[in-house]
Amino acid sequence: MTTFHAAGQPFRAGAPVRSLADVQRIEAAMPLAEAVPVRSTYELFRNSAAAFGDKTAIVFFRSVEEADRPLRWSYRQLFEGLHQTANLLHTLGLGPQEAVSVLLPACPEYHLALWGGEAAGIVQPLNPLLNEDKLAALMNAAGAKVLVAWGADAEAGYWQKAMRLREKVPTLRTVLRVMPHDAPPAVVGALPEGVLDFSEARAAQPADRLIGGRDIQPEDIAAYFHTGGTTGDPKLARHSHRAQVFTAWASVQMQGLRSTDVAINGYPLFHVAGVLPASLASFSAGVEVVIPTTTLLRNREVMRQYWRLVERFKPTSLSAVPTVLAALADVPLEGADISSIQYCRTGAAPLSPELAARFERLFGLHVHESLGMTEMAGISTITPPGVVGPAGCVGFPLPYTQLRIVALDERGNASDRELPPGEAGMVLFRSPNLFSGFVDEAENRKAFTPDGWLATGDLGWLDEQGRLNLTGRAKDLIIRSGHNIDPKVIEDALDAHPAVQLAAAVGAPDAYAGEVPVAYATLLPGASATEEELLAFVSQRVDEAPARPKRITVLQRMPTTNVGKIFKPELRQLAAIDTLGQRLQALWREAAPAGTPLPAVVADGPAGVLVRCPAHPAMAALAPAIAETAARLGVKARIEHEQRSPAP
Repeated sequence: MTTFHAAGQPFRAGAPVRSLADVQRIEAAMPLAEAVPVRSTYELFRNSAAAFGDKTAIVFFRSVEEADRPLRWSYRQLFEGLHQTANLLHTLGLGPQEAVSVLLPACPEYHLALWGGEAAGIVQPLNPLLNEDKLAALMNAAGAKVLVAWGADAEAGYWQKAMRLREKVPTLRTVLRVMPHDAPPAVVGALPEGVLDFSEARAAQPADRLIGGRDIQPEDIAAYFHTGGTTGDPKLARHSHRAQVFTAWASVQMQGLRSTDVAINGYPLFHVAGVLPASLASFSAGVEVVIPTTTLLRNREVMRQYWRLVERFKPTSLSAVPTVLAALADVPLEGADISSIQYCRTGAAPLSPELAARFERLFGLHVHESLGMTEMAGISTITPPGVVGPAGCVGFPLPYTQLRIVALDERGNASDRELPPGEAGMVLFRSPNLFSGFVDEAENRKAFTPDGWLATGDLGWLDEQGRLNLTGRAKDLIIRSGHNIDPKVIEDALDAHPAVQLAAAVGAPDAYAGEVPVAYATLLPGASATEEELLAFVSQRVDEAPARPKRITVLQRMPTTNVGKIFKPELRQLAAIDTLGQRLQALWREAAPAGTPLPAVVADGPAGVLVRCPAHPAMAALAPAIAETAARLGVKARIEHEQRSPAP
């Protein structure tokens, strides 16, 4: 049996946090360095392994059918696997300032790659649903030396992507292949040069120590997390060990985590929410973490059987983004016992009052909101258990954290004018878990104010209890003739309709006002509502006339990110397409000769607009008017003319 020496104590929660005074009590008790003596994530796992030993750390099942016979890893096994992984990476030449990229679905091995990667060097979790060019750009920005990749192609084409990335990332020297748990040994076969089987290579390494003898410092960079990744150039945020450890400690204190707790982690492990507040915090306190299949809550069967899984594994908390909560609200309990859940938490996107009320009505669970961001190692504010706030209230700042609300300047950026409680402005932070800046130094000038505060881009206000209440994102404001319209006002009104499941409002281009509000909605299963009915419903509930949406479109599917946030860039693109299409219809009525086919207005890449003009003699004459119409709207549209077929 392996023994671990010189281990400290795992994180343990103190008295329950129920007020801002309780947060301040924690701060006043001792200096930060004494409150959080752990210097690295490696040390955190060492402490947990020593304290919890053979207690279960990870539970994983490949399918809902196999939930009754899951794979279990103890805290001791997890720490031994961390040692082996870090030692393997060290023997492959990975240094403390070099990156190992991870292209895996949810699985126990992901945690070996994450925490072993941080013990050896810098870990870079990758979103597997990104295309190869985007993945290559992220890996090249990090200078990735090793890639840990899933050895199968199910769903996201992992293995084929990994093989092609070898040609696109010049710094990449080794690929470690992680085979699915249900793959027979014969499937592995001969591996190409530079590719090793992760399980075999890891098993050959010592499990009781770090052979490199590295003394990890708190300020050492532990990870590169990419923000967004669906549009634009990659932005790699650097996390120090200090920042990640503080996130774990603060989450334990604010939520009162205990070693008797059980959590189902449905967040993707390439995302900061799944890695730090959901996983690292749990491991730091001896919590049992359940991984529900490799595809998590994107697995339809997991969603259909979610309450039965709760009954089976008895989690003490439920944590999910609002879109997942909306989907779970449509899953009937059918007698399942969910009484083990003592705390329900959401974040990543605004929670509508209607959804919060519906969830509490259906399941007896009050939804506590939090604010998290990549730039603050996954968590910024938390509403603790026992604190009941309205929708939009994301709770108290973490201990040892400073928070300010400042007015926006004329460009929608943070000014230096601080606002009193009750007034909304941009949220600024200083905190021990503040990130170490972006890899691209140019991005840091946009992230921080001149005096060093993180400009979050979130809009909010402080209530009389010192809790932060969010109203939206500065970049999501709809600016109509210089008038700032908060989309949440429209979204809350639309969410209140009994047929609506999800709602989102964005700005549509307008030649006169710059932008006008429009909204999109999906309906509950079996429900019906016309767009005219929804428009009338919302107009009665939005007091300001300029904020009343010009149109509401019912969608079959709301676009979301890989972690379940509503993806507003796609809705803004759709709004531009719809608006330009309507203007071209009007142009055709006025200027096009009879019988001239109408151009098709479609998406052009992730954000652009394409006007596809059919082959017709009148098109050449109409092309300038098409371009002028798009320009007046402020839509950057590419015009493409189909070629006429040659005469036979």
